[in-house]
Parts: sequence; C-alpha cells; structure tokens
Amino acid sequence: MCPYVRTVKTSSGATAVQIVYSSHRGSRDIEHLGSAHSSAEVELLKAAARQRLAAGQGELDLGLDTAAPGGPLPVTSSRMAHLWDALAHAYRVLGFAEAAGGDAVFAQLVLARIIEPTSKLDSARVLDETGISAPSYRTVLRRLPAYAKPAWRQRLSAACARHAGLGPASLVLYDVSTLYFETDTGDGFREPGFSKERRLDPQITIGLLTDASGFPLMVSAFEGNKAETKTMLPVIRAFLAAHRLPDVTVVADAGMISAANQKEIEAAGLSFILGMRLPEVPYVVSQWRREHPDEDIPDGHVFTQPWPAGPRGDRRDQVIYYQYRHDRARRTLRGIGEQVAKAENAVAGRAPIKRNRFIQLSEGTHTVNRELEAKARALAGIKGYITNLAACPDGTPITADFVIAAYHRLSGIEKSFRMSKHDLQARPVYHHQRDSIEAHLTIVFAGLAVSRWIEARTGWSIRKFVRTARRYRTIEIQAGGHAITAADPLPDELRGALDRIHRSSGAH
Repeated sequence: MCPYVRTVKTSSGATAVQIVYSSHRGSRDIEHLGSAHSSAEVELLKAAARQRLAAGQGELDLGLDTAAPGGPLPVTSSRMAHLWDALAHAYRVLGFAEAAGGDAVFAQLVLARIIEPTSKLDSARVLDETGISAPSYRTVLRRLPAYAKPAWRQRLSAACARHAGLGPASLVLYDVSTLYFETDTGDGFREPGFSKERRLDPQITIGLLTDASGFPLMVSAFEGNKAETKTMLPVIRAFLAAHRLPDVTVVADAGMISAANQKEIEAAGLSFILGMRLPEVPYVVSQWRREHPDEDIPDGHVFTQPWPAGPRGDRRDQVIYYQYRHDRARRTLRGIGEQVAKAENAVAGRAPIKRNRFIQLSEGTHTVNRELEAKARALAGIKGYITNLAACPDGTPITADFVIAAYHRLSGIEKSFRMSKHDLQARPVYHHQRDSIEAHLTIVFAGLAVSRWIEARTGWSIRKFVRTARRYRTIEIQAGGHAITAADPLPDELRGALDRIHRSSGAH
C-alpha cells in the first residue's frame, strides 16, 4: 500500500482532507479526516494526516490517542484574533477601558457593534462567531441602566477630549440628525418633528460634537420635536463645563443658526465660524458688479465685509466673507432653471401646480415670480461665512482662507453621522424606553470613536477593515497532549494596516 494525502471539494463548498491507501493492483481505501472551510483549517487537517501516516515510525511522539484511529483531531478554538485584537487595542488606546472602569460587557457590546451591528440579544452570536465568550443576555440587560447614566457618557467624552488634545483655540464642529422609530404615537421623548425625509414617525434629535477631523467628542439626545437650533448651545455649554475650557471655536452650518441663536452664542462669549443664509445680494457683491459691469466674478473670489461691534459692546467685532465659486453657481443655476421651467408649465396649465418657490399667487392668479428668479440667479455661486475671531490659532490675524477651510471641515461630522447611521446602525429600533435608548447611543458613540481611530490609522474605511480582517482566523487544534496553533497567512496590505494600528500609542 502506498498512502498519500489529498484534498477534494465537497458539495457544500468545503474542502475535505483524506488519506488514500492505493495498491499496485489499483484498489484504494480512503480515510476521511474531516472537512475545512478555511485555508488554516485545511493545513491543520493536512498536518494531522501527515502525523497519522508517520505514526509508529518513531520520529516524534505527539501523544496521539491510538485507541481511536481514523478520528479527526479536535479544533479547540477558532478566533478572529487579528480583528478583535486591533479593535480592543483602539478601545484601550482611547482610554475607554479606564473610563468604563474595566467593564468587559460594555467593551464587548461596543466592539461587537463595530463587527456587525445587531440587537443586544444577537450580539452574543457575533461574539461567539468572533471567538469571544459572550455575556448572558440577562447580564447585558442588568448592565444597560449604568450605560444610560450621564456620568458614564461624560467619562467617555472626557477620554475623547484628552485624545483630541483640545485647548481654548480648538475648532469643534456641531451638527444634528434624527433617528426615527416605527411606532404610532409619541411618548414625550420620541415625538414627530422636522424631518428631511418628510417622515411623520416619532423621532429623537441627536446632537453630535466632534473635533476638526470629525472625531466624536460628545453626543446628546433631545426630544424629536425640539428645534435643531435650540440644541447647540446646551451641548456646547455642557462640554465646556465638563472639560473646564474657557472657550472653543464652534463651527456650524447655516441651518443650525437663527438670528436669536447667534445672539445667544455671542452672549455666552463663544467664538464661532458659521455659515450664513443670504436673503439678499450682499452690498459688497452689488458694489463690485456696478464697478465691473462687463465682467464675471473670478472663480474663488472672496469679498470681505467687516462688521464692527456697536457702541453698546454686546458683541465682538465680526467679519463676513462671501466667496464665489463657478461650480457652485453652475449647479445652482441649473436647479433654478429646472424649477422655473416647472413653474412656467404649471402656470400655463400644462402641469399640475405643486409646491414651487417661483410660483406666486396674487388676486387668485398664479404667476411666475420673476423678481425672485432674478434675485436667486444673482446669488448663485455665492456663500457667506461669518466669524467673531480676531486671530487664527497660531496668533496671526484671521484670514478668509482659514475661515472657509474651517467651515468645510463640517464634512468630517457629516461622515461621522453617516458611519453612525449605516456602519453602526445607530437607530435604536429595538429600544422603547429612554434609558435603553440612551444606553444604546452611548454604545454607538464609543463604537464611532473606535471606528474613526481605526480609519485614521489605517487609511481604510471601517467597513473595509472589518470585512477584510474578519476572514483571517487563528485556530488551535489538540493533538494528543499537544496544542497546535495555526493561522491564515495575511496579505501584505492587511499586515501593514495591523502594524500601523499596533504601533500607535494614541497620538491624535
């Protein structure tokens, strides 16, 4: 008999490892050792087959149990070690282990949500598949009220602030989003309110504060019917008080700011860079057009309009910058043209009259508002930015470039919201009481911070990192009295990403 080891594909897609005993007469006996679903498991089974073939030759005593010949060697553990260890390292580097008082259940819920967002009950399955011993569901339910307490989230926020290295001159970004619930009636917290998706379901409003890169610093939940402009100041004040900061520079979109809200920000003594709504063509723009009647505004041109404080001294000096961009004008003019065309068709009776800002009703007659159209076209391409800063963080006088660049950093907080909603599935669909919702948001907040840290270190999206790293497992197999460890070989790209993670000590 001439035995050899072979592998064959099974109908289920697994790889079977077999020992084939063939004779010179052509007869064959086949011994099946087991089936594997990864290259590491295949290699382990091949090693077991070679050990079986070498049995009795006196080469190496592995202590194999010869009383059960032909039985497959047991796999004692299988872990997504590379993925879990990387996420756990980020969790520790951010200071969350200390902030959470070493609570292992909280850490497991946070990292499990990054690997696969699912319900608290189903998170046990995610942990088991990862190779981590999961807490019981009763233990999770018992711990959730602690995670809902403001002090718990404040400790996480403090760890994030230390990691970000915030100081009085730091930029912080603020924005809001909504999370809706599939329920018919509100309860005082989950209430119908303004929705960009035009949904009528009860919702809550989420206020997120980040540093200039979009790294999360604080998250707060508000009633769904509370005006977005009424959420920013409480969050900023709470953040400054918690971290004993005299001032930071708040960057926010025009949609977050009303005239009353801006006065409150001024009264609070805060520095700001804000986007502006432009109801009319600014004077400095009109003046330029009068002086250059036959010229187009150059792309990127910035108009500067100082706005000194009045004699009452109830605010600081301010500066408004108006920037013109060709691409912005092109997109806006195309939208205006489409809306005006629809308005003309509706007024002419060729289409039903729907909501359209260029249709006006006067004395029972619908007409196209040409005055509004002319003003909209004159404003196309112009965006306003207002600040009360006198100097940049390095002490040099404030510039338009700094203000506009700081405002454009709001894309970082928009990315964090997208990650929260899609990668971490922040909508607490399985929770109904406020404490449960707050605990869920605390877990999502910590998961967002870990995810942004991983992205900053690797240059990968968190989705790509999880999808790639979870395929490579570390396996232990018991061969008699010996434990054999094997692992899938890592591709160079993933090995480089893991090296960058584990080399980092937390510098932001």
